[in-house]
Amino acid sequence: MRENLTLKCEECKMENYISTKNKKKHPGRIEAKKFCSKCNAKTLHKEKK
Repeated sequence: MRENLTLKCEECKMENYISTKNKKKHPGRIEAKKFCSKCNAKTLHKEKK
């Protein structure tokens, strides 16, 4: 039931991280503050469509 997903920086729109999630336990989109190498700072990353 795990689904692969990509996390995308909200400021520069760069796709930085690949992860998985359980769709039954977490049906919504994931948001996390992660480091973006292009912005050189911790920014909000959201699950790509």
